Amino acid sequence: MDCPKCKKTLEKAILSNIEVDYCPKCFGTWFNDDELRQIKDKKDPKLNWLDVDLWRDIKKFDISRGYILCPQCRMPLYEVQYDNSKVRVDLCNLCKGIWLDRGEFKKIIKYLKAKSDYEILYNFSKNLATEFGEIFFGPEKLRSEVLDFLTLLEMLRYKLYTQHPYIAETIRSAVFK
Repeated sequence: MDCPKCKKTLEKAILSNIEVDYCPKCFGTWFNDDELRQIKDKKDPKLNWLDVDLWRDIKKFDISRGYILCPQCRMPLYEVQYDNSKVRVDLCNLCKGIWLDRGEFKKIIKYLKAKSDYEILYNFSKNLATEFGEIFFGPEKLRSEVLDFLTLLEMLRYKLYTQHPYIAETIRSAVFK
């Protein structure tokens, strides 16, 4: 496969135990279908409950036809806004691969950390209900969805300890007597 930006042959690299293709000249990275999510989950397991599916909500799409070709399908990639971040990713609607320019993965992780903090503080109940529903009807495998739900419960414990230590200590002592 060739780099969609500078046409150099892509080389293999291992990110979080997953093989991806990258360009040795511009340092862009090609993620096959679902590899970006897997690497994100391994990079920061506390973010695994945040499922940013670029194909899920068509109404929120900020999409434009790109000028570069998919290294796998040789079809034009589309530029899509990554959730509500300022990062625009190039993706293929055929093979579901994603091209990230140099530094965009770090920007996505930084954005997701900020989003996670906000969601835990302001939308915790809604997110907990959503994650519980995804155990039965979610886009990922059952094990992955259960782990997402447990991560969110663990974050609830941390939130409770930091915001309401007296209540948390009362619950802990009542449970572990």
